[in-house]
Amino acid sequence: MKKGELIAEFAKRTEMSGSAANSAVNTIIEIITERLKKGDTVGITGFGTFSVTKRAARKGRNPATGEVIKIGASKTPRFSAGATLKAAVNPRKK
Repeated sequence: MKKGELIAEFAKRTEMSGSAANSAVNTIIEIITERLKKGDTVGITGFGTFSVTKRAARKGRNPATGEVIKIGASKTPRFSAGATLKAAVNPRKK
């Protein structure tokens, strides 16, 4: 599902206009992004947790030349699925 499809489904389920749904989805994404930029964790009960992890500097290889290169330290966003989401994706068979 792409963002446009998500917005269309959101509009349909909430009976909002397409532009209002677009605004709502974009606002949620902006809020999560802003909080992650500040280093906060965003948890949505039953769905999951968005967080930022630090990656240390390391050495890598250029696949084309085999040359050793330095890869700088960075931060990377991370998502950890909540129990309810995991259960929905992996239903138990009886």
